[in-house]
Amino acid sequence: MLLKELTEIMSTSGNEGEIREKIKSIVKPYVDDVYVDKIGNLIAYKNGKKNNKIMLAAHMDEVGLMVKSINDDGTLKFSPVGGIDKRVLVAKTVRVGKYKINGVIGAKPIHLQKKNEQKRPLDYDDLYIDIGAISKDDALKYVSIGDYVHFDTNFDMLGNGFVKAKALDDRIGCGVLIDILKNNYEYPIYAAFTVQEEVGLRGAGVAAYNIGPDFAIVVEGTVAADVADSVPYLVSTELGRGPAISLMDRTSLYNKELVDKVVKIADENGIPHQFRRIASGGNDAGKIHLTKGGIKTIAISIPCRYIHSFNSVAYLDDYTNTIKLIDSIIKNIEREALL
Repeated sequence: MLLKELTEIMSTSGNEGEIREKIKSIVKPYVDDVYVDKIGNLIAYKNGKKNNKIMLAAHMDEVGLMVKSINDDGTLKFSPVGGIDKRVLVAKTVRVGKYKINGVIGAKPIHLQKKNEQKRPLDYDDLYIDIGAISKDDALKYVSIGDYVHFDTNFDMLGNGFVKAKALDDRIGCGVLIDILKNNYEYPIYAAFTVQEEVGLRGAGVAAYNIGPDFAIVVEGTVAADVADSVPYLVSTELGRGPAISLMDRTSLYNKELVDKVVKIADENGIPHQFRRIASGGNDAGKIHLTKGGIKTIAISIPCRYIHSFNSVAYLDDYTNTIKLIDSIIKNIEREALL
């Protein structure tokens, strides 16, 4: 399964080489050209008979950790790469460095903690990675300062049509772009699989500047909070209600006319959809829409529970309906004057 292939690859922000090569090998038969730009974005190009350029964007990178020092006892201190809830880290398994050394994130046992320590969340300074080394010199045989640390998670099916995996943000978006590239359209399609989104949307601006599209669609995995005890007005998206169309977030205020036209296309084609109902967070649209003289940009997201953690959960029908919606948007771009 495509999502299994994509999510089980370990490629934290700034270390996207493995996922880039995998996507390149998958899309090559379906496109006219595929290349890597100077910052590391993978650009897949598919020709069309009309002149206007359409850019699709999904980021390849995932959140993770980085080794910042090695203790005398052989354990590793680390820093986050991207936004991670530190409360989910303790006792989780990881892979460290280019050799993917097995490790476990450890902390002082609860039996030895003082009462005041038990009442506060563990901070990064309280955590370490245990790779089974007996000393600093022993650890240095296998890892180095600056090594990336990846979540160690397998893809699995849950229940009836649900999936759990790491890195659904945004390998699920990458999967959508791959499926879209299998289709033929009248317009040239530039699919940008971007780097370093999780640390500041860095790849997307470079890709948009070089491509210079007339219209851009960002495909993202986004927060779903449709779980017990969630405050209703903070439930951004819900699994099973289809792709989420963004209105506003921390980096973009989306054009209402474009949003209305996307909703119209979804309604006409019987595609379930919802709005992303909170304004926190951001995505590659934040850089793309500001590039050069400005680019018409929309963002369509697939809801994912427990995002930025070792295990996220998504619903496959939301994924397939996102593919249908983007396909319909591209086919109706001229009729709806989206360019």
